[in-house]
Amino acid sequence: MVPIFTNNHIHPWLDIKPDEVITQIISILKDSVHKVLKKKGAVVAISGGIDSSVCAALTVEAFGRDNVYGLLLPESDSSPNSMILGEIVCKHLNINYEVINITPVLEAFGCYNLRDNVVASLFPDYNKSWKYKIVLNRNEYKENRLNHFIIVVETNTGDTMEKRLPIKEYLHLVSATNYKQRVRKTYEYYYADRMNYAVIGTPNRLEYDQGFFVKNGDGSADIKPIAHLYKSQVYLLGRALGLPETICDTIPTTDTYSMKQSQDEFYFVLPYQKLDIILWGLNNNKTAEEIAFASNITKEQVIYAIQDIIAKRKSSIPIHLSPILIENI
Repeated sequence: MVPIFTNNHIHPWLDIKPDEVITQIISILKDSVHKVLKKKGAVVAISGGIDSSVCAALTVEAFGRDNVYGLLLPESDSSPNSMILGEIVCKHLNINYEVINITPVLEAFGCYNLRDNVVASLFPDYNKSWKYKIVLNRNEYKENRLNHFIIVVETNTGDTMEKRLPIKEYLHLVSATNYKQRVRKTYEYYYADRMNYAVIGTPNRLEYDQGFFVKNGDGSADIKPIAHLYKSQVYLLGRALGLPETICDTIPTTDTYSMKQSQDEFYFVLPYQKLDIILWGLNNNKTAEEIAFASNITKEQVIYAIQDIIAKRKSSIPIHLSPILIENI
């Protein structure tokens, strides 16, 4: 058996020299922001997770703390812990920051009412005190079985119920929820325009490759410093940059729905530690057998994960595209 790698340890395939990577990113950040974008600093929306925290630390190294502005943008479904962690990062980096609760804007857009109407159509007894989340049903790696989504609700007495989420309701629910990412990005660009700063995008390679972002929401940015790095590598950078252990030990969450939810529960078919290895193996022409041994899972699970990676790459092509022009200009 091969060892299970955690945030403190990384598989040899993914190992990097953090100091060299940090130096490279800082150099490109400086050239891109100052010379190409003609901006003097950076705005970073900080969620308290490792990705945004590393991006904030990198921009401080590149531009100095006086030229980095942090935004904490919670809403009514956000975990209180996210803001706590976000403030820890801002205070650790000693940057100016602002907390803006975007709940009133989302209410004005009808985000919560639209969402509640969908949930109530599936659970007639639903009321706004209940919590909910969307879960990916993976069919336990059975061949030729399509993944589908399940909606899970938690009543105000703590009981849980679940139902299969039909495609129409899924699209309606997700489109309403996407207001959250798009409102946050509106605030980021407001501050960036006002301060002549660049907006920093925070996706890691796994998220960018697999389309785990909202177009014109968290997918929008002027520069994305860590999109080439696997999630495991981002954790390495976090420690090399001296971020607090409480940040470097965070477990990735969606922090979008009212029930607590991990990213692999909602979108990815495996935890990032294993999916990073599989994605690296796929990108570097490793066999399913080699990847299975490296990630300490079965060959069947590897094949299933690779099929899912390829499917997500295909389905996410539209959200990666720039606007289509009728003629080249």
